[in-house]
Amino acid sequence: MTQYKYNSTDLVRPVDLTDRERFLLTESRTFCIYPWIHLHAYPTGEAYPCCHAEMKYPVGHCKKNTLAEIWQGEPMKQLRENMLTETPNPACARCYEQEESGFFSGRRSANKHHGHHIKKLESNPFEMTYWDIRFSNLCNLRCRSCGHIFSSQWYQDQVKLAGPDWKAHNQVLNYAGRTELDMWEQLEPHLDYVEQIYFAGGEPLLMEEHYRILDELVKRKLFHVRLIYNTNFTHTDLKGRSVFEYWKQFDSVAVGASLDAAGARGEYIRKGTDWAVVEQNRRDMLEVCPQVDFYISPTLSIMNAWHLPDFHRAWVEEGLIRPQDLNVNILQDPVHYRIDIAPMKYKQRLRIKFEEHLSWLRSQDPLQRATVGFESAINFMMATDNTHLIDTFWRKTHELDSIRNEELLRVIPELEALK
Repeated sequence: MTQYKYNSTDLVRPVDLTDRERFLLTESRTFCIYPWIHLHAYPTGEAYPCCHAEMKYPVGHCKKNTLAEIWQGEPMKQLRENMLTETPNPACARCYEQEESGFFSGRRSANKHHGHHIKKLESNPFEMTYWDIRFSNLCNLRCRSCGHIFSSQWYQDQVKLAGPDWKAHNQVLNYAGRTELDMWEQLEPHLDYVEQIYFAGGEPLLMEEHYRILDELVKRKLFHVRLIYNTNFTHTDLKGRSVFEYWKQFDSVAVGASLDAAGARGEYIRKGTDWAVVEQNRRDMLEVCPQVDFYISPTLSIMNAWHLPDFHRAWVEEGLIRPQDLNVNILQDPVHYRIDIAPMKYKQRLRIKFEEHLSWLRSQDPLQRATVGFESAINFMMATDNTHLIDTFWRKTHELDSIRNEELLRVIPELEALK
């Protein structure tokens, strides 16, 4: 079997390409296949070309329009035209910034994994081969870098932060479509085309819609459909249905666990986490479905930057992951949690720590996924001076600490360096 090359632009499913198609998929600075195979919906209904898109630039709204209407709408048409003419589109700014620092961006990953659909540029049929619909904001955690849009548990904190007027205009649970079943009813016909489904949330392993999709895939024996997850990994079953038992049946399952730090640090950053439960879930998974691709998918922020190499190495040494099983998601928003808010002295310390970790990692990382993540994080951190956001960081942190009866420096003392 050919070794998968994480940072390569080689197509996962090779097809014959014209020179123009090869340029678009491997050399273009703007082209992304997603707008020809995919739509993304937030739990609040806003639709985007993908989950990486800037929130200021929705392409439609699922409570007002059908997916088909959004697909053929003017914003999507303009985005496709921009991508074909090397015209940067502001909706894609996050991928552009990641690429400048050396990250293998969502755009590049899309072209790598879905580039075999390049012939669809000619006809643009409404056939969603890649799904990423956030059915609701149902979640059991209150992660520091999240908010009410993606977590129902954030509601009471947000009420205390924003006040009664916000409460009067917002509800605890949001769902993407015009009715609770609307998104499922629109997606079901696309089971004839789907190749890959990305489950995120909210928390997907707590959602009925997630299990409804798996049940339908099993019923139709569509075990070739690739399942990819972003999960907080605190629950692995719903109403007696073990997700491990589903995963055993599919040809390809990848589980990215949103774990930012171990122990008390992890419980602080992702409020509601019980770290002992997370570790036991991983041990149980190794017993039931060890063949599933499992990796840590941390959101790298100023809060966990110092600790992440220690966490990574500890789980390797405990036999819970391999060195290659970590995918760095660099936090770009909320901006006051970015790692580039750190003063230069702290950045230099972080750089040394990351480089020491890389010395341990490189020879053990055949995918180069974790390696590229840490290397690119150094570039990202050093590229910009955002120290003007430190005051905002402390103000926001103190506000939330007060509501939650917590104290950051008791749990993450290294951040004293930001004062």
